[in-house]
Amino acid sequence: MNEVTPAPRRPRRGIYLLPNLFTTGALFSGFYAIIAAMGGHYGDAVLAVFVAAVLDGLDGRVARLTHTQSEFGVQYDSLSDLVSFGLAPSLILYSWSLSKLTTYGPVWGRIGWAAAFMYAACAALRLARFNTQVGMADKRYFQGLASPAAAAFTMIYLWAAQTLGWNGRTLVFVTPFVAAAAALLMVSRFRYFSFKSWPVGDRVPFIFLFVVVLVLVALAIDPPRVAFGVILLYVLSGPVLTLLGLAARQRQRRRGRAGTP
Repeated sequence: MNEVTPAPRRPRRGIYLLPNLFTTGALFSGFYAIIAAMGGHYGDAVLAVFVAAVLDGLDGRVARLTHTQSEFGVQYDSLSDLVSFGLAPSLILYSWSLSKLTTYGPVWGRIGWAAAFMYAACAALRLARFNTQVGMADKRYFQGLASPAAAAFTMIYLWAAQTLGWNGRTLVFVTPFVAAAAALLMVSRFRYFSFKSWPVGDRVPFIFLFVVVLVLVALAIDPPRVAFGVILLYVLSGPVLTLLGLAARQRQRRRGRAGTP
């Protein structure tokens, strides 16, 4: 009697809807930020990038909570991040300030668009490196400044400048350094705390709640300056944390050599 071999199961088609809706919302926010900057509405552009950052933080958490993680979602999220935190900030900075360098001559104009491209390219490199290190890197730290944090740094810089009455032309020689610094930090090997594995458990130290209250009060008093101070401290924490770690390892090596006969 011949046995009937069951037909091979066809792979399931389709994608998970809920987390990819958040990713699409983040992608739309990044796209809208570019459109707003082209129209000169820089406040709306900055707000759109912040909305993209919120939605980007939610899509992965929703996928984990609903057990709807997929390789498609990972790749789609990465492409959305490139638009929202790579292309959008670079084009916003170019439209707001870097494009004004053309008034000082063609060489300065090239420096302006080169700084914008450098930011976008380094964001792409940062995301590509992150994708290749998934599952291997220490989840407590990012290697290099994460692209959402770099976007927050550049957009809060723009927001604070406008609040203080400084336009892009006033800061035309400062913005290239801001863009280049954010770009280089993204592709650097500096370690940044990721906040993904903290706090451990459902309890936090009391001092944490006190610090959160202080930050909220300070933000209510002067949002742009305090926000820029907070993001600047985080941006500087990477080099400081890495250098302190290198110094500690060098001290351990010296002690080891001193202890060997």
